[in-house]
Amino acid sequence: MVLALVVVAAGAGYAARRLVDQTSVAAGKTPVTIVAVGDISCQPDNPFYNDDEGSHGACQSKATSDLALSLNPAAALILGDEQYRSGTLNDFQDSYDKTWGRLKSISRPVPGNHEYQNLGASGYYNYFGAAAGIPEVGYYSFNVGTWHVVALNANCKQVGGCGKDSAQERWLRHDLADHGRPCTLAFWHQPRFSSGKNGNDASYQPFWQDLQDYGADVVLNGHDHDYERFAPQDADGVADPGGVQDSVVGTGGESLTQLRARRANSLVWDNRDYGVLQMTLDNGSYTWRFVTESGAVKDAGRANCVTKP
Repeated sequence: MVLALVVVAAGAGYAARRLVDQTSVAAGKTPVTIVAVGDISCQPDNPFYNDDEGSHGACQSKATSDLALSLNPAAALILGDEQYRSGTLNDFQDSYDKTWGRLKSISRPVPGNHEYQNLGASGYYNYFGAAAGIPEVGYYSFNVGTWHVVALNANCKQVGGCGKDSAQERWLRHDLADHGRPCTLAFWHQPRFSSGKNGNDASYQPFWQDLQDYGADVVLNGHDHDYERFAPQDADGVADPGGVQDSVVGTGGESLTQLRARRANSLVWDNRDYGVLQMTLDNGSYTWRFVTESGAVKDAGRANCVTKP
């Protein structure tokens, strides 16, 4: 699979960073199966690492990657904190690569906070290469089947902010206005809404507002080590049938963490199971299944894409 990062002029002072897959991710086809998950690999010196096999209910990246491979996805959205504890290139090569690295050729990643514990997230960008976008920004977009997919960098201090009129937020608005696809999915690491350990974070409200303004359908995040799905809601957390459906999928294998406070509009919450989110992206609709490492399905459903403004 050959990837090229293309910079396209789109108005004064604006450059759209779009990741172009020259062999395409199932271009124009429907339906297309993808998987998504974050918070994945233990560092090799973790006492529970056990040479990729894990132990004591932790370090389960081999099990989740085995599961993902069995689902035969066209693309894998990797939701950040791919490699603990600080995302060095050596740790990526010694841990992540042996498990989720088997899906590297179809992976589209975003960086988590742990990647930036390595200066400039250099281990992450060196490991994923062109698939991670331009290292100075780390946000990009691409198409899967008939869907448009946007990958954002939620490490705001490292990329000049995430607020209204920041470079990333301006880019997002232009990208959403430009793509012309009927359905849109966005993903980044730290969630706007979460009942888990880290809770809600209003830093990402501008992202959410732009996504709702342009009729986006789905947001996926990691960061909290659990699975959670919210009813469609607006940027302020008010339930809205025309809003964006959000799922937190921080169940990639490193560890599982506790409930902080059940948030409004939270429909499903699970911190007992490692697993992946499987989605089928169709023309005008989508389905989802949260599948655990044992093969059990803990959440599933179908929805139509929202009507674009």
